Amino acid sequence: MDNNDILIRLRYALDIKNNDMVEIFKLGGIQLTKEDVQKVLTKSPERDEDADDSIFTESANEDHIPIDNAMLESFLNGFIIHKRGRQEGQTGTPPLTNEPSKNLLLKKVKIALQLTSEDMIEILKLAGVTVSKSELSGILRKQGHKNYSLCGDRYARNFLKGLAIKYRK
Repeated sequence: MDNNDILIRLRYALDIKNNDMVEIFKLGGIQLTKEDVQKVLTKSPERDEDADDSIFTESANEDHIPIDNAMLESFLNGFIIHKRGRQEGQTGTPPLTNEPSKNLLLKKVKIALQLTSEDMIEILKLAGVTVSKSELSGILRKQGHKNYSLCGDRYARNFLKGLAIKYRK
């Protein structure tokens, strides 16, 4: 699951409109137009395992803007500001970390939607995944902590699926 896929699924799960996406990116410190957002929200071109280059032509790649970890983190920071407002006394955008994107997704969506650990466990349960509080705690820890654990595709994908079930009734 790449960063573009994360954004596509998050947008669907929370029913975020294109205009809101532009605003959220702007709050995170990235200027994108509505057309750029649509290019971000396209699936990335698949690569042929046997060939050195993409199975798509160069012109097909023009319709896709790949999202790196810094851009995803900026979006998630903007999402927090969009949902909760700016912190008092803080003017710029928060500094970027070097954390894996799936761990950031869970942490920042938890903050933006004001979810508790129990809420997150319930959201994962809606998607059919049972996770213990200590497993979730390891994913939400700061990178470098002795109990830190990497969030795999399974948890990220099912968390987004659970969000869709909960918020798109």
